[in-house]
Amino acid sequence: MGHSSHNACAIALAISCLIVAASAGSFYDEMDITFGGERAKISNGGQDLSLSLDQYSGSGFQSKHEYLFGRFDMQLKLVPGNSAGTVTTFYLSSQGAGHDEIDFEFLGNTTGSPYTIHTNVYSQGKGDKEQQFHLWFDPTAAFHTYTIVWNAQRIIFLIDNIPVRVFNNHEAAGVPFPKSQPMRVYASLWNADDWATQGGRVKTDWKNAPFTAYYRKFNANADKVGPNSRSTSSVNDNQAWRTQGVDAAGRNRIRWVQNKHMIYNYCNDRTRFTNGLPAECKRSRFL
Repeated sequence: MGHSSHNACAIALAISCLIVAASAGSFYDEMDITFGGERAKISNGGQDLSLSLDQYSGSGFQSKHEYLFGRFDMQLKLVPGNSAGTVTTFYLSSQGAGHDEIDFEFLGNTTGSPYTIHTNVYSQGKGDKEQQFHLWFDPTAAFHTYTIVWNAQRIIFLIDNIPVRVFNNHEAAGVPFPKSQPMRVYASLWNADDWATQGGRVKTDWKNAPFTAYYRKFNANADKVGPNSRSTSSVNDNQAWRTQGVDAAGRNRIRWVQNKHMIYNYCNDRTRFTNGLPAECKRSRFL
């Protein structure tokens, strides 16, 4: 091997190490604990994070950086057993009046009953775009990857890389779309037994406390916003999220998920929207 070839290999190896480091996403480097004190714990050299809830407080964390568009992956293992009344979250949000938000919320249930996966999109302070699903696996038995893709054309919710929901940009039809407010990544575990489980009929059983959920393998392949920020995409050189859509195979997976596992879709709720369904419901099958 020539000297120049050896240097090229060394450079390639260094670049590959940078890519791995960028995608590893240490919680020490990426996140700040926001509430709950010792109930939130970072472990395993920054690779793992657990959130706990007891009768005194829940816990949560947020990203150190703000982002404007990107792909955000997080692996979660949810509260096992009787998780009624608890809500575990992974979401993006801006701050202040008229905020934008993209939500994954996991609503606990009594032992043996499925979690409800609650998704929503807020733009300029207005949400009311809920879709809910039951999962095709036990989310408490092992880690699974939950992903939000957010670009100027659409928002895609994925579970283990299977698209479950698409919210398209229909600004041309007068539908607000989150595209100008930078958002942080948030996660929390908290008590919401006034509404979370079966409409609030089942309350949190504190005899089972503390309740604990686990997070790992956070990755933001996204554009950071703010001083001294640069796109994390420029490091790992994968910018497919900028134009990511849903191909024919993805549309088939969405049909499967929505036909077999969806339990609520705001676009079918004519009782709620007595003056007619929202404009975007008439324009896209995969909301």
